[in-house]
Amino acid sequence: MSTFVGFGFGPIQAGLFLTEAFASGNFERLVVAEVLPDVVAAVRRAGSFTVNIGHADHISALSVAPVEMYNPADPADRRRLVEAVAVAGEMATALPSVAHYATDGEASVASILAEGLLRKVEIDGPPAVVYAAENHTRAAELLAEAVTAALPAGRRDAALRRAQFLNTIIGKMSGAPEETEDLRPIAPGLQRAFLVEAFNRIYISQIQRPPDDPLWSSFRRGIEVFIEKPDLAPFAEAKLYCHNAGHALAAYLAHALGFRRMDELRSRPDVLEFVRSAMLEESGAPLCARFTGVDPLFTPEGMRAYVNDLITRMLNPFVRDAVARVGRDPERKLGWDDRLIGAMRRALAADVIPRRYALGAAAALLWLNVPPTQTEAYLIALWRRSTPPDAKEERKVLHLIAEASQRLQMWIQQNFPKLV
Repeated sequence: MSTFVGFGFGPIQAGLFLTEAFASGNFERLVVAEVLPDVVAAVRRAGSFTVNIGHADHISALSVAPVEMYNPADPADRRRLVEAVAVAGEMATALPSVAHYATDGEASVASILAEGLLRKVEIDGPPAVVYAAENHTRAAELLAEAVTAALPAGRRDAALRRAQFLNTIIGKMSGAPEETEDLRPIAPGLQRAFLVEAFNRIYISQIQRPPDDPLWSSFRRGIEVFIEKPDLAPFAEAKLYCHNAGHALAAYLAHALGFRRMDELRSRPDVLEFVRSAMLEESGAPLCARFTGVDPLFTPEGMRAYVNDLITRMLNPFVRDAVARVGRDPERKLGWDDRLIGAMRRALAADVIPRRYALGAAAALLWLNVPPTQTEAYLIALWRRSTPPDAKEERKVLHLIAEASQRLQMWIQQNFPKLV
C-alpha cells in the first residue's frame, strides 16, 4: 500500500487522479494540497469529497474517502505535505498552468517537491512518479526543471534519482458547472460541485525501469488504468490538433448559434457533420499520413473511431459541458501553433485545404468581437508575439480566414442555414 499526493484541487485532480487512486484500492493515504481556505476547511470537516460522474445515460456521485487536505501556505500544513511526498509512490500536479510551478516561494509545488524528495532520500522512501497534468506538451520537463532549481546542488542527483516526472495526455471532459441543483457538492457547506465524464483512457510517458536498477526495476503503478507510451508526441498532436481543434470548432459555432451547452448541438446535425468532417479530413488525414505505423489510432479506421467517440462524448448531456468552458481563452486557441491555426497549418503542409477550421478561427474572432476589417492586423500581432511565422505560410492562413469570415457573416445574416 502506498501514498498518493496531489497538488491543486480542481475537477481533474479530484475527478481523475484522486478518484482513480481511490478506485484502485492500492493507496492507504490520499493527500492533496489546496490553497482555498473554504475548500480546505470543508473537506477536512468531512474527511472526504464528492465528485459527480456523467455516464452515457445518468449522473452518479462518488464519495472519495479518507482524504487529507492541507494548505501549503500554512507552515504546519506545508510540513505535512513534505512528509507525505517523502513516502509517496505517485503524485500529480493539476494546476491552472505550468507558470504556477515555482510561484509562492516556499509554498510552491516545486519547493515542496524538492524538500520532500530530499526527505525521501533521508528516510530511504520509495521512488515516485509525478504526473504533470497541466495542458502543456513539456509540462513534465518544466516541472522537473523547477524542482531541480529548488534543490541544493550537492544533494540534487540523489533527490532526483527518487522521482520520474511524466507527461500526460488527458482527454477527460470535466468542470464545475453553474447548474448544481441536482449535483452533490464537493463537501457539505460548499456550493460548488465537480462534474466529470466517465472516461479514464489516459496516456502517460513511459516509466524507465532499468533491469539493473534496484530502485526502479520493479516499480509498479498504483493507478493501473493509465496507458504508458514510449513516445507521447504523436498522441499529443492528435489531442491538440484533432480533439482540441474539433472541440474548439464546435464550441465557436455553438456560440455563434447562441447555444449555452455543447449538447445543444444535437439539434444541428449539419454542424455536427461539419465538425466531424473537419476532424477526419483536415486533422485526421494529415495525422495518419505523418504517423502511419505508430499506432492503430493513425489509420483511417482508427481515426474514424477516435473522432466518432469524441463527438459522442462532446454531446453527452450528462456531462453538461458549457460552451463558455470549451471556448474560453479564444486568443490562446488562435495562437500560431495552437489548436485551430496549428491544425490549419498541418493540413496545408499535407496539401489539404482547411476551410472548416478557417471558419472556426473566424468564429473565434467573432467571440472576441474583432471586426472583419481588423482581423488580419489582430492575428499578425498575436502570432508575432512569439517566433515570427513564415511569411508565405502566414499569407495562406490569413487568406483562408478572410474568406471564412465572409462566409460566417453570410451564414449569420441568413439565419444559420444548413452548414456544408
